[in-house]
Amino acid sequence: MDDQTRKIPSHEVTYARLRDMILFGHLLPGQPVTIQGLIRDLEAGMTPVREAIRRLTAEGALLPQGNRRVAVPQLTPALLDQLAFVRLTVEPKLAELAGAHLTPSLIDRLEAIDDGVDRAIRGGSVPDYLASNHAFHFALYEASEAPILVDIARGLWLRFGPSLRVVCARYGAAALPDRHEEALAAMRAGDRAALARAIENDIQQGIDQIRQAQAEGGV
Repeated sequence: MDDQTRKIPSHEVTYARLRDMILFGHLLPGQPVTIQGLIRDLEAGMTPVREAIRRLTAEGALLPQGNRRVAVPQLTPALLDQLAFVRLTVEPKLAELAGAHLTPSLIDRLEAIDDGVDRAIRGGSVPDYLASNHAFHFALYEASEAPILVDIARGLWLRFGPSLRVVCARYGAAALPDRHEEALAAMRAGDRAALARAIENDIQQGIDQIRQAQAEGGV
């Protein structure tokens, strides 16, 4: 049996589902949820859910709350400063590295993903925006051939995503971060430095929105 036909273990499926619930803001920061509720929502058994919680707690994406409850951590201004520093260091570098490996077919794929981002913004769909935006960034980053940096970026998004969901819902579709056209233009021009700057600007826009919401008491 090859890798494509081998069944994915149930604990990995449960982990991926819970990770996506956190990443795309289905669990609100600071709102406790019961383990029993997660078992129901994930349609999984106690053991794989507990294992997923253990792994995501170790990754900083969940906090134990006692009484068989967990919660997504709230993003404080101090934590946001740290996340901003690392994201603005790691992710533009990933984009620059990816620029050396871009192919016409990958650029076409990224353009198609960005069409989904644009449709989500026009339609005011925050869930579709978050999923398409994530797909765009990581389709690009995975071309970097820098797996350690990609893993770091994935962990950063787990901590950042829930608060971005709150901010997107607060300010509406017109304010959703999207500097992808600048990035695509740089890709087509073969300008790796411009690609890194475009991704940096895209990330900074989201950070600034969360900072504004924190100042207004909205996160």
